Amino acid sequence: MQSTFLNEKEGKALLSKFGVDVPKSFIADSVECVSRKIGSLTAPFVVKVVSEDILHKSDAGGVAINLNTAFEVVEAIRRMQAIPAIAAARIDGWLVEEMISSGMEVAIGGFYDRQFGPILMLGLGGIYIELLKDVTFRICPITEQDAWEMIHSLQTRKLLDGFRGGTVYDKQLLVQGLLKIGGKGGLFMTHQNMISELDINPLILTGSRLVAVDARIIQKNPNETREILPVGSVTSTDVDVAKKFESLFFPRNVAVLGASAKDVVIANTFIRRLKEFGFSGNIYPIHPKAEKIEGLKAYSNLSNAPNDIDYAYVAISAERVLQSIDLPPGKCKFIQIISSGFAETEQGRQQQEQLLRVAHRSQIRLLGPNCLGTYSPVGKLTFPKDAPTDGGTIGVVSQSGGLSTDIIKRGQWRGLRFSGLVTIGNSIDVTPVELLKYFLSDPATNAIGLYIEDIKDGRAVFDLLRNTRDLKPIVILRGGATRQGRLAAQSHTGALASGDEAWVALSEQTVVELVDTVDEFINVLLALQFLQLRTMTPTHKVVLFGNGGGSSVLGADCFARSGLDVSPFAPETIAKLEEIGFPPGTSVINPIDTPVRTLQEKEGFIAKEILDIVYDEAKPDAVAMHLNLAAFSGRGTSNPLQNLIDIITQTKRKRGADTHFVLALRSDRSEELDALRREYIELARLAGIPVYDEIVDMAKALRIVGNLERKMIFHRSQVWADPQ
Repeated sequence: MQSTFLNEKEGKALLSKFGVDVPKSFIADSVECVSRKIGSLTAPFVVKVVSEDILHKSDAGGVAINLNTAFEVVEAIRRMQAIPAIAAARIDGWLVEEMISSGMEVAIGGFYDRQFGPILMLGLGGIYIELLKDVTFRICPITEQDAWEMIHSLQTRKLLDGFRGGTVYDKQLLVQGLLKIGGKGGLFMTHQNMISELDINPLILTGSRLVAVDARIIQKNPNETREILPVGSVTSTDVDVAKKFESLFFPRNVAVLGASAKDVVIANTFIRRLKEFGFSGNIYPIHPKAEKIEGLKAYSNLSNAPNDIDYAYVAISAERVLQSIDLPPGKCKFIQIISSGFAETEQGRQQQEQLLRVAHRSQIRLLGPNCLGTYSPVGKLTFPKDAPTDGGTIGVVSQSGGLSTDIIKRGQWRGLRFSGLVTIGNSIDVTPVELLKYFLSDPATNAIGLYIEDIKDGRAVFDLLRNTRDLKPIVILRGGATRQGRLAAQSHTGALASGDEAWVALSEQTVVELVDTVDEFINVLLALQFLQLRTMTPTHKVVLFGNGGGSSVLGADCFARSGLDVSPFAPETIAKLEEIGFPPGTSVINPIDTPVRTLQEKEGFIAKEILDIVYDEAKPDAVAMHLNLAAFSGRGTSNPLQNLIDIITQTKRKRGADTHFVLALRSDRSEELDALRREYIELARLAGIPVYDEIVDMAKALRIVGNLERKMIFHRSQVWADPQ
């Protein structure tokens, strides 16, 4: 059975209950009743066909406007009755209503997202909304601040402010309209179990009114079961969340199922990597017959292990997993299942459900299935080979095991270090929101990365990030973000939805930034690892400093496109820089373009004089230095790069952490220069300096850092009320 929709009269009646202004109207069952009822309305009039068979009335010719008498209304109805598409439809009547005087046309719409719940849309321009697609989305319930930000985010917002001598409209009316539809007590949240899509297009914004002149509300399919999503149920992270997940990150007793006494299979490799990584706890291979595996005493099953198990690594077939984990309650805390074959078939799905029941009965938390497990440098738990053993400040939750290995290994050579990384696979038990709670409360974690393909509890994530007091910046890399539109879209709002609106809305409403590639993910996490976020004003004003005129020009373009300010210095600053006495070819306007021979002056210590003047006079939010390593090769016996890093370290210490410093070391990818580059990246890591491949990478990372700072500054400014 398909979804049904309320006719326009019914839809407007529902809107009216929530305080949305609608025109005065009546339903004419026939032309004979028009003259009798029309006396209650004031001309001019509008007449519209009412039919379940006709969703888009204007396209079918079912709308007539600027009618001034009952006779004109009757004639309009008769003309519509003669249109073949209308004549063939089931007609429920004719909606006659007062015509609203001209004003700004606005569209408010929404749809129900199965992961995040009701999503609200705003756009300006009536029919032009579909042409320009200038729309914005937010997860409901929205706040008044959300409503203002929705208006501000529209490119066409200037039309509300009297663009080119036009009318200035009261935006507060629009804010209140958005709250009546998508606010905490608004229509959409109250009727989220009924509404599939809604489309109020247009509303007319006049000098004193916001009036819904058309409304289309599509109800959910009667066969669809829908859980009413709670609102704001998470106000802080669990106080005992660290204790709950201690065994996942810091196990003392690890069991391994699936290792072989004869061959080297994946479970054997896991044991070897644990040993190589420095794990000092107990490792218990589980095997029905073997006495020893990898030099360790083996046990026939988990129940026979001499101690309770903190973490069990399971790499056996899906069919054997069930009987292996049916244990006395408390015997094993966490089981990580690397095995696949659960969710891919109907039989596998049934096994997965049974697996969860058995785990709950045995008081076991499940990680996976179909995941690689946990990487905890401090807890000495790992799945990648030769991963860094030193802990860091970045926590990551990933739905992909293979991608997690890329993040760890590629991040390793960039200087990225982790407080922990967890792969969750099918996430049938341990969920992303639980792990987000853990990392939010973990004192060793300063920033969080999340790779997600399909999240089952989007509403819980939204509520957690919206309401938590344990504020940390979060970067999300979303897999499967695009789709071919809604194939069966029944409303304008549905057709305008691309499939990623909820995630974009999440980033607009919380301290979250979205990225598109693994490289961007690593680049931003690298910045968050080393840069202490500004607490008063977000990063905007940048000084670009490096060698290579063309690179400096292109770099300035990159920063400008990223919304960052690389404005020329004031004349006084330029004069002070010129007093240093640079060799010919040096430019000190911003960007500061210094040939290699300039940076080699005083064995590189000339950079200290430059930076002191820049910090004292220009007072930037960030300094971005770029160096072409190839330009230093073979240019005399002096290599100033070590001194430059020392100078940057001293400058950071002197100036405090509020001014960011980032560095791009560009290489020609020759073996010699890449080796040198890695050496300097490690020196920079120890000095707390993020290093990037290219200038554009620095620009994008600083833009996102600035966005996160802006969100955190706003979030911290909110007044927290104790939950009732």
